[in-house]
Amino acid sequence: MKLLRVGQKGKEKPAALDKDGKIRDISSHVEDLNPHHLNFETISKLQNADLSSLPEISSSERIGSCITKPGKFIAIGLNFSDHAAETGAEAPSEPIVFMKATSCINGPNDDIEIVSGSKKLDWEVELGIIIGKETKHISESDSEEHILGYCLVNDISEREWQLEKMGQWVKGKSHDTYGPIGPYLVTKDEISDINNLNMSLDVNGKKMQRGNTNTMIFNANFIVSYLSKYMSLQPGDIITTGTPPGVGMGMKPQQFLKAGDTMKLSIENLGEQNSKVVAL
Repeated sequence: MKLLRVGQKGKEKPAALDKDGKIRDISSHVEDLNPHHLNFETISKLQNADLSSLPEISSSERIGSCITKPGKFIAIGLNFSDHAAETGAEAPSEPIVFMKATSCINGPNDDIEIVSGSKKLDWEVELGIIIGKETKHISESDSEEHILGYCLVNDISEREWQLEKMGQWVKGKSHDTYGPIGPYLVTKDEISDINNLNMSLDVNGKKMQRGNTNTMIFNANFIVSYLSKYMSLQPGDIITTGTPPGVGMGMKPQQFLKAGDTMKLSIENLGEQNSKVVAL
C-alpha cells in the first residue's frame, strides 16, 4: 500500500492510494499515521478494506509528511562509499549514527527555510525506513519482521552548523523543515528489492545526485538490527539511511542552496518530492 497524509499543515487526514491511483480518505479506519497506528495490524486492516468505497480526496490538496509524531528520527551518515570519498572521509567500518529532531519533519513539497546567516545549506536524497513493531536486540535476519515500510527523505543539512559549530551533527540536521518525508509510506510488500532502487536529486533542474541503494555500505536490514542493539525502536520510528554522491559539500567549488532554489528528488517506487528554498 501507499499511505499518505493530506490537508493543511496540522490538519492532515490519513489517506491511501487505491488501485487506480486515486487518493482515498481512510480516517474512518485509522485516526492518523502516528506511532499508535503505525503497526502491522493497521496495515492488515487497511489491506482488507474496500478503498474504492471511501471518500476521494482531490489530488490538488497539499500532501503532508507521510507519518507524524515519530518517537525518534534516526540517521545514518556516510553510508555510500562514493559519498564518503567525495567528502574526504573514510568509509566507516560501522554505521555512523546521529539524530534529527522530530520537529524538523516537513511535507514532501513544503518550502525549506533558509535563515539569515546560513551559508552552507545542502541536500541529501535518502531512503527512509519506518518501524512497525517493538524492536530490541534483533538479528539481521529478523529485521524484515520489524520494518513496516519505506519512504523518501531529504536529509537537509546546514554544513557549517553540522561540522564547524562544535559538538554533534544534530545541530546542522534539525532546523525546522530540514526533514521532508514522503509523499508516501510504501509498505514493504510493494518493494521487490529494497537493495536495488534508483535515487536522484536535481537542483534548479540540474542533475546533482544519481545513485542506487545497491551501493549502500550497510543495507536496511543490517541497520535495523545494528540500531536495535544500542536502543529499542518503536512503531513509527523513522531511520534515514544515507545518501549517494553529488551533495553540494562534495563539489569543487562547493555549491550550496540559496533562497529561490528548487529541488526535485525521487527514489524508484517511493515517489517524488518538489520543494523550494525560502528566506525565513
